Amino acid sequence: MTFSGSLRLATISLCALFAGGLMWAASPYTNADEPKPKPENTIGVQLGEPIVPQKFSPAPKFWISDVTDRSGNPQPMLVMKERGGVFLDKPPTTTVKEAIEQSLKAANLLAQDAASADLVLRIYLFHFGLASGSGLDFFGKVEFTMVVKNPKTGESQEVKAAGTSIANGAFRKKNMQKNVQENIEAALHDATRNCVRGTQLKEAVAALLKAPDGTPVQGEAAKPQGK
Repeated sequence: MTFSGSLRLATISLCALFAGGLMWAASPYTNADEPKPKPENTIGVQLGEPIVPQKFSPAPKFWISDVTDRSGNPQPMLVMKERGGVFLDKPPTTTVKEAIEQSLKAANLLAQDAASADLVLRIYLFHFGLASGSGLDFFGKVEFTMVVKNPKTGESQEVKAAGTSIANGAFRKKNMQKNVQENIEAALHDATRNCVRGTQLKEAVAALLKAPDGTPVQGEAAKPQGK
């Protein structure tokens, strides 16, 4: 075999080896770096102390019918992929529902069931977790829309809520999981407060609890006991 023929054969072999390596790297079954949930990289995000909603007159009873994830995130419980990953111990939809229920219950505004509710809430969650800033800075972000519906009239109003935390360098902290947890919890607290104490919810309740003649409708919570 001539020198030029040997060179061509070696070139073809190298190209084939390179192509095979690309196919192996692209295979979903060979990605050893894909993070897996473990006790040491799993965090529990919660609201903490309930946020007491503003006062309503009349005071309605609320019921959360459902929380739907609209984030488009295929792995909603994975909030950070770097450094072995950081996972949530429960779905974000559950955490948001618990935060709103906890706050409503603190003000005696949570109905016992859907049948006894004056207003039914349906929440659409668009973001829950971290958002990137500049460089290695990360901050928590929670964003959702709550549809408030009067089951008697069928009318509904939208209430938008969003919360963020102050950016922190998650990579530069020794306890990365703790830092990520604090970031998301601060954003959850901010979003919950904007929801239950914001003017949008107050205006939605006022618009939905109106009789056809424009007078306020007395909700279940406003009725005298025993009647």
